[in-house]
Amino acid sequence: MKTYYARTIEKLFLEALNITGCVYLKGPKYCGKTTTAERFAKSTIYLNDPDKTDGYLSLASHSPTKLLDGLTPRLLDEWQLAPQLWEAIRFTVDRRKLPGQFIITGSATPLSGDFHHSGTGRIARLVMRPMTLFESNDSNGDISLRKLFEGCGDIFSQNRLDIDDIAFLSCRGGWPEICHKSIPSEMASFVADNYLDSIFANDIPISDNKGYNENNMRSFCKSYARSIGSQRSIIQIAKEANISEESGYNYYQHLKSLFIIEESPAWNPNIRSKSAIRTSPTRYLVDPSLVCAALGAKPGSLVLDMETFGFVFENMCIRDLRVYAQLLGGSIVHYRDRNNLECDAVILLPSGDYGLVEIKVGGKDAIEQGASTLKKLEEKIDYEKEKKPKFLMILTAVTPFAERRKDGVFVVPIGTLAP
Repeated sequence: MKTYYARTIEKLFLEALNITGCVYLKGPKYCGKTTTAERFAKSTIYLNDPDKTDGYLSLASHSPTKLLDGLTPRLLDEWQLAPQLWEAIRFTVDRRKLPGQFIITGSATPLSGDFHHSGTGRIARLVMRPMTLFESNDSNGDISLRKLFEGCGDIFSQNRLDIDDIAFLSCRGGWPEICHKSIPSEMASFVADNYLDSIFANDIPISDNKGYNENNMRSFCKSYARSIGSQRSIIQIAKEANISEESGYNYYQHLKSLFIIEESPAWNPNIRSKSAIRTSPTRYLVDPSLVCAALGAKPGSLVLDMETFGFVFENMCIRDLRVYAQLLGGSIVHYRDRNNLECDAVILLPSGDYGLVEIKVGGKDAIEQGASTLKKLEEKIDYEKEKKPKFLMILTAVTPFAERRKDGVFVVPIGTLAP
């Protein structure tokens, strides 16, 4: 049974550790950053150790390089509690001129003003996210995204997940501490519920003049969760939450700094028509379980509300695609123009290769609509200036098989996809 989240990005992590002086593993709490780093560290400091935090922070404020003494690679967990360490690490890496000196992990991003140097060339950054269905052994992994980019022809796999399974996995999320456990359906959202409660109660910045309070943060997060898969503005989201525009932007930035919000930027390809391409990001949370927790959704209620189910499922697919694309050095963006032609996910690789993906729960009509959308977008792209897409794919929840349609479009259940 797989219990370490980073097995899929372990190669990237080790490559970075062998090249740069420090690797920064960042991402939300409970996604396995520390567990992964501990496997390779020769010495460790936990800055959030309640018995030692005060001492560590005092030393960091006076002599931060003292905290760097020890066997290497040296792990500094939750380093953002002492942002001075960034400059100390950069200085020490420059002085020692050796790779693999430090591993730093963090579940929040310090203010940019805390840094005098970006760390470029010294500190490599790797984003870690909750586990994908392949990592948690819930996808059979028969259909490889890498092979689709390599020009794989016909595909076939049988989907073993039904709608109840997808609802359960959405509420459970990809948190390593729970993915390997057998838990009852009513307890599926236990980790995500407690995670958000902790953030609302303990992680709100202390800044009374900006109007922070727990109830407003909850309202904003719930409103944001209702906006998943859309390009709604923060002003609209704040208005629905009945809070001020300023508070809305503050909560938005705070949730981003905690790696709770992770959006998809817009794709701006060369197209034949003069249709204006919309540039607003598509709203997502880092894991579908956080959407369910914010909305109070449970597996049983989710399957009775197919509209909400569809958006939650889309968030799950985006989570998995981001991790799989990361292994290929790529990223996930979206497309939408003024005529409302929209593509849920475009997988972009550094080579300029890309794949177009529509996300549908299932059903014949939805599949046909998705295929039509992909074909329309394919026809609009100017191939004198852009490469042709490597593949067109409809990513589904409950279709029984992964297969290639006669029109060339791949239909792939999320429960069969792998890196």
